[in-house]
Amino acid sequence: MSQGLKTLLQVKDVEKIFSVKVGTFEKKDLHALNKINFDIYQGKTLSLVGESGCGKTTIGKVILGLYQATKGKILFKDKDIAKLPPHKRKGIQKDIQMIFQDPYSSLNPRKKIKTILDQPLKIHTNLTKQERLEKILQTCDDVGLDRSYLERYPHQFSGGQRQRIAIARAIILRPELILADEPISALDVSIQAQILNLMMDLKDKYNLTTLFITHDISVVKHISDFVAVMYLGEIVEYASKKELFKNPSHPYTKMLFSTVPDIYTPLATDSVLQTGEIQSPIDLPKGCFFAKRCPHKKDICDDAHPELLEISKGHFARCPLIGEF
Repeated sequence: MSQGLKTLLQVKDVEKIFSVKVGTFEKKDLHALNKINFDIYQGKTLSLVGESGCGKTTIGKVILGLYQATKGKILFKDKDIAKLPPHKRKGIQKDIQMIFQDPYSSLNPRKKIKTILDQPLKIHTNLTKQERLEKILQTCDDVGLDRSYLERYPHQFSGGQRQRIAIARAIILRPELILADEPISALDVSIQAQILNLMMDLKDKYNLTTLFITHDISVVKHISDFVAVMYLGEIVEYASKKELFKNPSHPYTKMLFSTVPDIYTPLATDSVLQTGEIQSPIDLPKGCFFAKRCPHKKDICDDAHPELLEISKGHFARCPLIGEF
């Protein structure tokens, strides 16, 4: 979707369908992902933004291999990893690392920080014990952790410090892709900016490539190079950060923007609050998924499902009414 950049990962028509129980004897398909397409470019950050339940965490887990895609391809350095079973992913595990939302639950409470950071080096490298220690110490310096903390356990740290440890574990192998799933949402507001600044500093230092998953559009503005907006399991708008914030085009993107408080509009407008919540991904409508909440809805919105079309260079949106509102 962009010129002059090296593509590290391509997501092509990826679908993920879960079979869920809806009654005593009945099961239905839950469409978590619907023909997802995007590229992640080397050294850049793509932010995936949307409400809870839109499928953004699911696509991260499919890329990581925690789920297998039902359909579609995920090309990582031109190799399709969408349906690889765990025992065949060992060669790429060190190249794709994840930072989870809750740093406490993602760290083993029975192991010291030194052991937590040493484990991936033991598994994926041939470094000597001394070389591993040097790598650990260097990584502690990178994320702002005192070296004396290595002999402590996770419960002895604050939430912000634990997330620094989780980031250290993710980058210690110098992976080619970082998946960051709501990495600041479980932290105090006063700490969130520190973690965001840390991630941006590490990106510059190590040329990190990141898929940043979040529901917070205000965070996206600070950390992104490109932004993909998700709604009900599909991409509804995609553009560079500069273009998206200059010209948000899809009604859902505009709704997200209107919920960001500032000194001029401290609260979401009544029209936004009245749009309700994201609908169930079971029994999806044949038309636009956002139609029931859209203030600009017309009959055409119910007739056929809109495609993701390029409305200007590098800017894509999924709405038949673009330019009419």
